[in-house]
Parts: sequence; structure tokens; C-alpha cells
Amino acid sequence: MESFEVILKPICLVILIVLCLHAMPSSCNFTSFVFGDSLVDAGNNDYIFTLSKADSPPYGIDFTPSGGQPTGRFTNGRTIADIVGQSLGAKSFPPPYLAPNTEAQAILRGINYASGASGIMDKTGFFFIGRIPLGEQVSNFEQNRIYMVNEMGENYTRKFLRKAIFSLTIGSNDVLNYIQPSIPFLRHDKVSPSTFLDFMISNLTLQLERLHEMGARKFIVVGVGPLGCIPFVRALKLLGSGQCSSAVNTLIQAYNHRLKELLSRLNQEMGPETIFVFANSYDVFMDIIANYHQYGLENANDPCCGGYFPPFVCFKSSDANTSALCDDRSKYVFWDAYHPTEAANLIIAKQLVDGDENVSFPINIRKLYNYNNS
Repeated sequence: MESFEVILKPICLVILIVLCLHAMPSSCNFTSFVFGDSLVDAGNNDYIFTLSKADSPPYGIDFTPSGGQPTGRFTNGRTIADIVGQSLGAKSFPPPYLAPNTEAQAILRGINYASGASGIMDKTGFFFIGRIPLGEQVSNFEQNRIYMVNEMGENYTRKFLRKAIFSLTIGSNDVLNYIQPSIPFLRHDKVSPSTFLDFMISNLTLQLERLHEMGARKFIVVGVGPLGCIPFVRALKLLGSGQCSSAVNTLIQAYNHRLKELLSRLNQEMGPETIFVFANSYDVFMDIIANYHQYGLENANDPCCGGYFPPFVCFKSSDANTSALCDDRSKYVFWDAYHPTEAANLIIAKQLVDGDENVSFPINIRKLYNYNNS
């Protein structure tokens, strides 16, 4: 009986994919492969030795599927990737790559490879010890792809992957590492801002090309948000309430400009069957900060959890009272010193999914999902 199930399961998966590939996308399960950092990590860091973890309360306090228990997400509820998937019909979330027995899920739901503290460049986040850089995340996808080919062959694997969404939300930690003061004993001299941005773009280009070579055709690449306005950077730069670091935000805008140019070039070179969408999270998040009252929010300065000053730790104390947790999480822009609340993520995701070309270029995420590239 057991051997019969082993034989039957791959056959059922292949039948499912064949039916899906010959139907309209809306009739199939939404499949996404998520790459990135703590903004979209769904629990991979729970499985490695790292100082960058979200595996204790009150993280996940508003995440309904877990009953309010931590899942490794660095926010109180859903990430932007979670919400985007649900908006496009996903019935469940892609599991973290490092969770046990996830290979078959790659065919059904996709996989989340994201890792807190990670960056585009391999050395980013080394202070946190463990993390999975973007290049390693792409290599992990390569392992999942081998499984797919073994189960349904190269031809159907390529047909399947050309319909899936590949999202990359990464770059914030590279910038945060760059702007922090150098540590003298490490004797690490900083390169110029322009050279630093060249490194980011060239390394990202390499990983996008690797994914494309393996069959990815629908890409969402999220720009870096206004880190000059997050509580951690405002504290680092000794800025008062409501102020942002213009130097940090100028650097990020320069990166986002280069990123958009890169994606436009790749669209020209690889289109029309391949499409890269630039998700302008910077402008969306800046608008939330500037006009938070219009979005029903009440605080765009302070983190809901963890305090405004070092060590910025968000935790639940032993007496069952949550440390520095705000009264109404739905009214705050920032969950902790680094990450948005689910309330802010909902606003950002909605605009990325259905917004105009100022938010998602050249088309929004819903149009990307329905884009016929066969």
C-alpha cells in the first residue's frame, strides 16, 4: 500500500499541473517563489543558528493561521508577500524552504526562501551570524527545481515555472549595513556610494539571470523602502520625531533608480515572454508616513513593540505583560524598529497588486499574474 502511494502521488501532481497549464491562470492555484529578507521571511531563520529571529511572542500575535503564535515572520501578522498571494487567490502561504517535507509543496504552492538579515551581497548581515544570502536562496530554488524535474520532467517543469510568480524583496540590509559606522578593528573601509550601488545591481543582475535560466518568467522586484524614516535609522542618526535621514533616503532613491533601469533593460532583452515588474515600495511607504491619518493610522513614528532606543528588542516579559507593546497595533505604521505592521503591509500590498504605473511598472501585480506569456 505504501509503495502504491509513493507511485500515485507524483502521477496526481503531474495530472494537476497538466490541467492547470491548459486552463486559465485564475482557475489554478496561485504559485509563488518568494526570495528576500526579513520583510518576507516566513520562518526560515527558525531553522538556523542566527541572532535574527522572530520565533517568540509577541511576533505573530495577529497571524490568524497560527492562532497568534510566532511563525518566524518579523511582524505582528501577515507579510506583504502573504497578502499579495491572498489577493490573487492563494488559499495558503508558501512554506519556508527549511521546514521539513516542503519539496512537494513547491509544485502546489511555491516555496518561501527568504531569510532575515540577508542581503543581495553575501557578506551582508554577518553580525547576525546565520542568514541565507540571495545567492544561496537561488541555489535552494535550484534544488527544488531538480525535484520538480524528477517528478514531472523538464518540459512540464518549464511550462509550470513560466506561469509562477517570482518575487524578490531584498536590498534593505545591504543599505543598513553600509550606512552604519565602521568598526575599527575589522579594518573594513567603505567604498564610495556609487561603487556600492554598482555592487548591489551587478549581484542582483546575476541572480535574476540565474532564475531566468532555470525557467522563471514572471518577476516582481521590490525596490528598497525609505529606510531613512524607520525608527532604527532615526535613532542611529539622532533624529527627532517625524524626521527622516535625507542622506540615507537619497542613497536608496539612487539605488531604486538604477534598479528600475535594470529591469527596463531586461524587459527589452528578454521580453515579451519574460516580464520584470518594478514594485515602487519607496513612494508607497513615504505616502503612508506623510499621510498616515488618511489611511486610518495614528502613529507613523514609534514602533508598536520594542521601544525607540537600543537594543530595540521586541519581546514578551515573563509576567505575561508584553514589553512596550502598543495598545492598538492596527493604528501603527511600524511594528518594531525595522519592520511595518500588518496594517501598513495591507496598504502597501493593495497598491502593488492593483496600483497604476507609478507604483508597479510596467504593469501591476494582478496584471502580471494574468499575463499570457505562453
